[in-house]
Amino acid sequence: MADLFTTTLEKFDSNLWGYHFPVPAAVAEKYIEGTNRRVLCTINNHLTIQSALMPSGDGWFILVNERVRKKLGLQAGNRVEISISKDHSDYGMEMPESFHVLMDQDPEGKAYFDQLTPGKKRNLIYIVGKVKNVDSQLRKGMAILDHLKEAEGTLDFKVLNQKIKAYNRHR
Repeated sequence: MADLFTTTLEKFDSNLWGYHFPVPAAVAEKYIEGTNRRVLCTINNHLTIQSALMPSGDGWFILVNERVRKKLGLQAGNRVEISISKDHSDYGMEMPESFHVLMDQDPEGKAYFDQLTPGKKRNLIYIVGKVKNVDSQLRKGMAILDHLKEAEGTLDFKVLNQKIKAYNRHR
C-alpha cells in the first residue's frame, strides 16, 4: 500500500529542524504503528529515502537533508510529488554488509547492539555506512562493537568517537 500526494518543500524557522515535506494527517496516520513511524518516501518518482513521520502541531512532516535536496535540485517552495509506504526494514535504514558481517562474528557485541533503541541503532549504522571504504567501515564497526561490550551496552558517543579515532590510527 502506498499513498501519493503533492506537497511543497518548506523550511522551519528553527535551529532544530530544517527543510521538510508537510504530510497530510490523513495520509500520515495510515503509516503510524504505535511508536513506529518509519516510511519509505519516494520524491518525484525519482529518489526513495527511508525516513520517519515527525509530528508538527496538527500535522506531520518528513525531514529532507541537504544531500537529497542537492541531488534533486530542490529549493524551498518547490512543489513535489510524494509517494509514501510503510518501511518494513529491520532498522529503518540499510545496514552496511561489513557491519552485518562483524555482528555475525561477534554475538556478544550484536546482543548489546540489539538492546539499543531503534534510533541509536540507526545512528550507529549511519556512522558505519557514511564512509564508502569497506576497510574504514570495518574499523568503525569493530570500534562500535568493542565500545558496546566494554560499556556493557551503554552508548557514550564521546567515548565511542575516541575509540573510533584510536582504531583509525592503528590501521
